[in-house]
Amino acid sequence: MPKKHLDFMNNLELMYRAGDYVFVHAGVRPGVPIEEQDPEDLIWIRERFLDSRNNFSAFIGHGYSTAREPEIRHNRIGSDTGAYATSILTCLVLEGTDRRFITTQP
Repeated sequence: MPKKHLDFMNNLELMYRAGDYVFVHAGVRPGVPIEEQDPEDLIWIRERFLDSRNNFSAFIGHGYSTAREPEIRHNRIGSDTGAYATSILTCLVLEGTDRRFITTQP
């Protein structure tokens, strides 16, 4: 991988907020304020986040937990369709209040 790509990856924030959305790799720990999340949870949490019915202070966009198609819940959107195994890459597009996905075909 070229050094400029590694530098880009190494300088990414663990959390990105855009309006009412917060984007993270894996998810957030239910019951913990967004601003106080543990970096380990942002990268590694799975079931406790995925199974949560909590309303977070923001709508959470995440990957890490693969599914056959994007998963939209009342509190989160999971867009990881397992490109490493399926060759299907999915992108969430947010335009105003509209949400849509762009998905590649294998």
